[in-house]
Amino acid sequence: MHDPALTPLRWTFSWPVIRNSLIVGAIVGTILNMINQGDHITGDGAINWFKLGLTYCVPFCVATYGAFAAARLFAKQMRARREGSGAN
Repeated sequence: MHDPALTPLRWTFSWPVIRNSLIVGAIVGTILNMINQGDHITGDGAINWFKLGLTYCVPFCVATYGAFAAARLFAKQMRARREGSGAN
């Protein structure tokens, strides 16, 4: 997040962050779905499609929020650094 025009929220919804969150959601979501619904997915029961979708959405949202929180902290630290250097 080197571009000062990028706010933490705008940076969070940039393609590199979204791509990373999609990868995290796919990997973690697949692992969690295999743990939670593995027997249903392999054919021993009905798949709960709502839970299946939600299990992919949750890690995506957590990864995206983590990126937002990091960007917000970075922006806050950069503001403090600029204000500190202007006082001298």
